[in-house]
Amino acid sequence: MRIIDIRSDTGTLPTDKMRESMKMAIVGDDVCKDDPTVNLLEEKAAKITGKEAALFVPSGTFGNQVSLLTHCNRGDEVLLHDKSHIIQHEAGASAIIAGVQLRAIDSVDGLMNLDELEEKIRKVIDPHFPVTKLICLENALSNGKVLPLSYMKNIYSLAKKYNLKVHLDGARLFNAAVSLGVPVSDITKYTDSVTFCLSKGLGAPIGSIIAGTKDFIKKVLYNRKIMGGGMRQVGVIAAPGIIAMEEMATRLSDDHLNAKELATMINKLPLVNVMTDYLDINMVFFTIKQQVDEINMINFFKEHNILIYPPEEGVFRFVTNYGVKSEDIPYIVNVLEKFLSK
Repeated sequence: MRIIDIRSDTGTLPTDKMRESMKMAIVGDDVCKDDPTVNLLEEKAAKITGKEAALFVPSGTFGNQVSLLTHCNRGDEVLLHDKSHIIQHEAGASAIIAGVQLRAIDSVDGLMNLDELEEKIRKVIDPHFPVTKLICLENALSNGKVLPLSYMKNIYSLAKKYNLKVHLDGARLFNAAVSLGVPVSDITKYTDSVTFCLSKGLGAPIGSIIAGTKDFIKKVLYNRKIMGGGMRQVGVIAAPGIIAMEEMATRLSDDHLNAKELATMINKLPLVNVMTDYLDINMVFFTIKQQVDEINMINFFKEHNILIYPPEEGVFRFVTNYGVKSEDIPYIVNVLEKFLSK
């Protein structure tokens, strides 16, 4: 029986074409930059993001952390919103690896108040203060929201006013582009560096991309080696990344449509309240209007061949992806309805 995994798009399995590309990939030593498949992946990624160069790295967290290490000196300060992935879900790596100070700015759905952000920028060199070096953004956010381009433009302008760099955690960058109806480069032009995942909704089994100027990527290459990310015949996992960017990115709108259909259907259930303001991408957030046994609910869904995560602070998240077909949506709703009826 096929398993429907709506825990996250991180569970997306590689396609048959991706698996075949891994078998047939022409490889070389990527530490020496002579793996032709990796080189091609990086060239295509740079072109898509509108940047001078790109580099293949093992994961999104790796990409974010090596970017902080490259942009900053130890003790520098990084400004970012209070719910960002770098703060919440990267195990304190910024302190361990880059040795930077993270200064969290209050936000509403990832949107920082520009006046407050400007006020937090250290504008003078003073022996009492750290040096503000970098502003980090995230688009799309893991709460399903997408930042508007006007906001990113304003942040970028503010950063340039004080000679700061802007790094974008774009783990779901292509989802954001689909939601906004723009090319990826329309988002990344308001950044100095960007990371995005080839996995998640794009379906590759592993890997992320960092893109930026040639000089920045040259420094990242050095720091990637320091962090243990220098890989050898890695074209076997870079090959599906090419398919991810060229083919899987064009079908993300299917995931978004399935998420909206799922949200519409479960919102009709008497005990369910869908958070309809958080439907920008492929995620559905909802609460249940009565107390439920989380473990029983997870097991009930598993008995019906559906995998779900427990709620966070009472909020459930169902995530559509390549492995979730349109015909699965009514089945998922039916299982939820059955559980609630018990």
